[in-house]
Amino acid sequence: MPDLCHTDCVERPLTRSLRRLGGLVGAHPWPFLLLPVALSAALGAGFRQLPRRQSNDIETQFTPRRGPAKAERREAVEHFSTRDSERFSAQRQTTEGTFASFVAVAHERSATILTPAAFAELLALDAAVRGLNASGRAYAQVCARWDGACKSPNPLLTAVGDDPARIEALLPNLTFPLWRGQVILGFFLGDVSVGPAGADERSRPVRAAKALRLFYHLQEEDPAQRAASLQWLKAFLRRIGGVLTELNLASVQVAYFSSISKQEELEKNSEQVIPLFIVTYILTACFSVLSCLRLDCVRTKVCVAAFGVLSSGLAVISGFGLLLFCGVPFVITAASGPFLTLGVGVDDMFIMVSCWQQTKVKHRVEDRMASTYAEAAVSITITTLTDVLAFYIGIATSFSSIRSFCLYTGTAFIFCYIYNLTFLGAVLALNGRREESNRHWLTCMKVTDEAQHNFVYNMCCVGGLYDKATGREFEHPMNGFFKKHFGPFLMHSWSKVAVVALYFAYICSSIYGCTQVNEGIDLRNLVSDHSYVVRYYNFEEQYFKEYGPRVMAIVTRSIPYWDASVRANLEHCMEMLENATFVDKKLSESWLRMYEVAANRMSLNIDDRSSFIGNLSIVFRQNPRSRWDINFTDLEISASRFFIQTVNITTSVDERNLLSQLRTLAADCDLPLTVYHPAFIFYDHLILIAQNTAQNILIATGAMLIISLLLIPNPLCSLWVTFAIASVIIGVTGFMAYWNVNLDSISMINLIMCIGFSVDCSAHVSYAFVSSKKTSLNDKAVDALYRLGYPMVQGAISTIVGVLALSMTDTYIFRAFFKIIFLVILLGAAHGLLFIPVFLTFFGFCGRLSNMQRRVDCQFNENSASTDSSVVQLPVINT
Repeated sequence: MPDLCHTDCVERPLTRSLRRLGGLVGAHPWPFLLLPVALSAALGAGFRQLPRRQSNDIETQFTPRRGPAKAERREAVEHFSTRDSERFSAQRQTTEGTFASFVAVAHERSATILTPAAFAELLALDAAVRGLNASGRAYAQVCARWDGACKSPNPLLTAVGDDPARIEALLPNLTFPLWRGQVILGFFLGDVSVGPAGADERSRPVRAAKALRLFYHLQEEDPAQRAASLQWLKAFLRRIGGVLTELNLASVQVAYFSSISKQEELEKNSEQVIPLFIVTYILTACFSVLSCLRLDCVRTKVCVAAFGVLSSGLAVISGFGLLLFCGVPFVITAASGPFLTLGVGVDDMFIMVSCWQQTKVKHRVEDRMASTYAEAAVSITITTLTDVLAFYIGIATSFSSIRSFCLYTGTAFIFCYIYNLTFLGAVLALNGRREESNRHWLTCMKVTDEAQHNFVYNMCCVGGLYDKATGREFEHPMNGFFKKHFGPFLMHSWSKVAVVALYFAYICSSIYGCTQVNEGIDLRNLVSDHSYVVRYYNFEEQYFKEYGPRVMAIVTRSIPYWDASVRANLEHCMEMLENATFVDKKLSESWLRMYEVAANRMSLNIDDRSSFIGNLSIVFRQNPRSRWDINFTDLEISASRFFIQTVNITTSVDERNLLSQLRTLAADCDLPLTVYHPAFIFYDHLILIAQNTAQNILIATGAMLIISLLLIPNPLCSLWVTFAIASVIIGVTGFMAYWNVNLDSISMINLIMCIGFSVDCSAHVSYAFVSSKKTSLNDKAVDALYRLGYPMVQGAISTIVGVLALSMTDTYIFRAFFKIIFLVILLGAAHGLLFIPVFLTFFGFCGRLSNMQRRVDCQFNENSASTDSSVVQLPVINT
């Protein structure tokens, strides 16, 4: 048993240090009050750097920093140059490109968009777009070109020309997905109805189509062209709404989009933060004041509650201002940090007020502050360490958006801890001096402590009353509720059975939910619900999901293509890719196949180097664009590329499986082969998000256990810490599926937070149980609930209030943050108030361990002799 006395080797000296700090704050409150205000004012100047520090680039923030697709893109860019002003080809782009786009859908009364009336309106829309100009530059000056002309937005518009009636003449010869042997209409026509296959098995005649897509590609090959194109796109987005209104389209409904739309719409979300934070600040202040309000005009803690909210605000200003001074990028996800900091800071205030109320009212303020810090500050230290460590471990993730959130929020938590021990402590000490002088909380005038018969007079002019039997303030009614009603009710046998049944239902539904949760970020979720971007994506998903990315298969090094065995190996690699699950082999494009077919037809021998390279012009005559698929260096083919067409990729799971399968097949090839498409940059996070989440959770859980063992002087608590972390994370992840929240870089932030929050309830409830002086297991559980129940409820409600405003936004990022915080708080509170107290009573050795500890006199607080052991206030938690 002597080991039990040494489990508090960290906690005991920490308690002594904080006791001395509390006494110092109580004796000299003004420096501790004014210095945090001055520091916040100085660091708050960092917010002037905010416009320069904002970094909301979607690729940078929401894709893995070292994702394989970025390396694949570097390979593609290195070997294949682009000439947007001369030879633009959409399938050969190595980036997403710069473009504007429309999806036009036939009205419900029309079965097809392939009608003269619809094409008349599409031609009018095309003319209006071409007529737009920005800073004197018309579309014709910035458009991507092929053969000296702007790239057509849709091959059917080109075929129709200026006569919409020609679509009826084209329709009998229109085939899908290939038209005229080389145009893939799958990218341009959606929801197509086809007839039986004809002579060409690769395509079928088109009977009808519900949607049509237009692309207006712009130049971006040098900085000047890119700047001009961006100016034109901005003008397009400003004016296109008015253009559509003027056109008054009757046969089609149109959604529009551009390559800068997601970025601009994401940046608009940050404009919601300040109004939301103001609303949250007011709500939290009101709740805090109401929670700390007492009918006693002296003992009420209204001022402490108000300054507790202010302390959290100062912490946000200081933490964010410091990082902005240091040049840390500020991402939209970090804008959720102030809401969480506010809720947690108010929780700490509740803890300090609760512990202050357990001190003797006739003791000196310095002594009361020392006792308060010895009890409350240790709890705040534990919760701050667990939460901050969970956030800082999250910095190691591959996603910059998560790193920014974790760094900003973790730093704000540190300042919140410091200011609660200094600024808020000083407010509590000054409030204690007012109480010591028996002065009114508002007027600071002395009042009598003799109660009168008039209730209104007593409430306004009588104060300073306390429990003469204990020497402390009167017990809050909610504490009595947990002691006399909730605790005994929970300890009934049938209540325990109900709790166990509830837990099994909870854990089974959570595990099932974990199997249903979707992975990956939906790009629609980066913009507001009412954005024009959402309508465009909805149309695309509904009408154009059949044909996915056209993937490059790049041979990245020089190989002897004139060697028949090498060509056979390359053909084998292509066939493996074409036989993949999501690939249509009939739509592949290979310059080498074309070459071999033409050589056989012309009886050419291409099995030696000079003949092979000398006759390549045959391929270029058949398909002029193929000359840009071969990279010549000193009469060597240093790299070449081929194309495969993906199909039927309807979910994020399909995207992940496609990427994994293609990369695996490319790696199995005997030749140096790489697969790439610009969309793979975003697909990468589908592969890494689950891995990163699991890695961070495991590391953070281990760190939480170490902190628990060091700071909570009972090894048994670490078992319940492990149980609660696992149980809450499973629950949150499972219920994410039921609440339509994906596992992505946004929700990953919140899962990391689960670890810190789930430690709080489990560690302290289990410690309160094993350290209780009661003899029976049921009494120990009731005693733990009596001491912790109300502060846990206060903390839970305050945190939910702190993020409640986020639920009212029209932006998924903020709503997802609210949903998961709500789940974390709700499930954490359920574990602390229901599951763990009941489960602890099933383990008799917990009680025996507690009694053995008491016999060897191993106390949590070395100075507990100065307080009544029957009502010692154990550490409470931020929920």
